[in-house]
Amino acid sequence: MTLSERLSEYIAAAFTGLWIQSFEHQDALAEIAALCRENNWALAVWDIDCGLQAGGSAVANAADPVAAVKSISGLATPEGSALLVLPNFHRFLSSAEVIQALAHQVHQGKQQRSFILILSPVVQVPVELERQFVVIEHELPGREQLDQIARGIATEADEMPEGAELARLLDSAAGLSRYEAEGAFSLSLVRHGRLEPRAVWELKSQALKKSGLLSLHRGGESLDDLGGLEGLKSFCIRALRPRNGETLVRPKGLLLLGVPGTGKSAFAKALGNRTDRPTLILDIGSLLGSLVGQSECAV
Repeated sequence: MTLSERLSEYIAAAFTGLWIQSFEHQDALAEIAALCRENNWALAVWDIDCGLQAGGSAVANAADPVAAVKSISGLATPEGSALLVLPNFHRFLSSAEVIQALAHQVHQGKQQRSFILILSPVVQVPVELERQFVVIEHELPGREQLDQIARGIATEADEMPEGAELARLLDSAAGLSRYEAEGAFSLSLVRHGRLEPRAVWELKSQALKKSGLLSLHRGGESLDDLGGLEGLKSFCIRALRPRNGETLVRPKGLLLLGVPGTGKSAFAKALGNRTDRPTLILDIGSLLGSLVGQSECAV
């Protein structure tokens, strides 16, 4: 279900406090604006940089978040609903005045048909507002939308892969935002002249480095380089063998358990290379902290 479809349901049910978790504010705002045009709803957007904007033009440049919340009352009309979108407004929710203004406006919105939409990458609803706001997730693009993004970038002949190669490309792009996917596909065109998974995996590896916990391994290890483990090798090769004419096989996974030094990590890296999949490495030592609760916070 798309963001606009979810919003339509909650607005029809008169949920006047809506918290939208999104990492792509421009795409979310575009969906909200399209929904407002379709239903003839009034729309206003406020942020600390641009001030209050309604109807595509600036209404006020006030930097006061309390005034921004109260402005929705002037936009509400008896004929239709009014929506006030507040991007990154979680930064202002440490103020008692802002929290109180939100609480009053969400309550009055039932009669005015006015709705407060907080657009934020994190969910940090103050305890005073927990029962007044519902959380809606702006989901990352699925395979169909990633395919559309790829085809919008790879417009020339031979730039777009097909079949199993296309499936691997879309698998590699899973979990990326629309902005990240566009950048990864464009980078692949610049480097390789066509869309390839390796450029996408490189962008993902950079994102993993930001967490400080996971790293992505793309080496040249092969199963033939490993001594022993013949039963495990044979099992994995049989599991990866195409069935019923299918060229793309999706095994469920494999759990290896053993004492240190028996080749578990080396086998995982070689298997990743054999299946043309990256190997994610979690450093358990980086999870552990000396203070109480520090390890839990790192997860």
